[in-house]
Amino acid sequence: MTTRRRVLTILAGAATLPFLGAKAQANVARWQGIALGARAQIVLDHPKADQLISMAVSEIIRLEGIFSLYQNDSQLSRLNRDGVLVDPAFEMIELFSICTGLHTRTKGAFDPTVQSLWALYAKEISASSTPTAQQISEALTVTGWGHVNYSASKVSFDRSGVMITLNGIAQGYIADKISALFRREGVENVLVNTGEISAVGHAPDGNAWQIKLNDTDGPNLALRNMSVATSSPLGTTFDDTGSTGHILDPRSGYPGGKWSKVSVVSHKAALADGLSTAFCLMNKAAINVAKEYEQVFLN
Repeated sequence: MTTRRRVLTILAGAATLPFLGAKAQANVARWQGIALGARAQIVLDHPKADQLISMAVSEIIRLEGIFSLYQNDSQLSRLNRDGVLVDPAFEMIELFSICTGLHTRTKGAFDPTVQSLWALYAKEISASSTPTAQQISEALTVTGWGHVNYSASKVSFDRSGVMITLNGIAQGYIADKISALFRREGVENVLVNTGEISAVGHAPDGNAWQIKLNDTDGPNLALRNMSVATSSPLGTTFDDTGSTGHILDPRSGYPGGKWSKVSVVSHKAALADGLSTAFCLMNKAAINVAKEYEQVFLN
């Protein structure tokens, strides 16, 4: 299984900083780490940058404790294991509400309950097999956002076997939350990349943040107070040959991929993240119906 590949790269970081004056460079700080399994980065031009970045990293860790599939004691892991979660974090309910909106907008192409399907493919392919039509059909019986009931006091599934993954939206949501944290602290210019990018204000050189959609080709985006997310069906694969992509269609149960790569620009990284995931499974006509003001780049 290949490592998750991020296809967004940042041009406004180290590439531009050497051209700034010494005074400007003194306030620029950069942090790199991991958020929900993806490489993360913060670029901040502020006299208290180190203190603010420390606050942001602590918040990333806290949010991972809610949304991570890989931490056994995260709220999401406990929900998947027990089928119920009492007193969920506000952020989980807020994100579930966003998921409901995206599920409706994309006519079911965006659906976090694909985790049971994902687990099936991971298990069978790791055993040098492939899921049978019967296995896929059974997994589909516990796939569907309608199986999820949530309120401020409790989240529950209406049947055993339902599981959720938020990997197609949580990275963008975390980018939004970290950007909001910086704004509350009076920061006007910061770039937050938690696997998806939120660009607040402008880069340290005074220009818009420059984001390249691919390492080698594709457009450069000049972003101010906007976000961008990219999904690629073969960005992560179940098999070593790279032929079975990780984006599964919750409607059919099979790997999808009408496009090799989809990028979405939106005012919120969570929306860009969820839409880029769903749009990989949708044709251009359906995408045009589902999108609102968003910019969409298809390859």
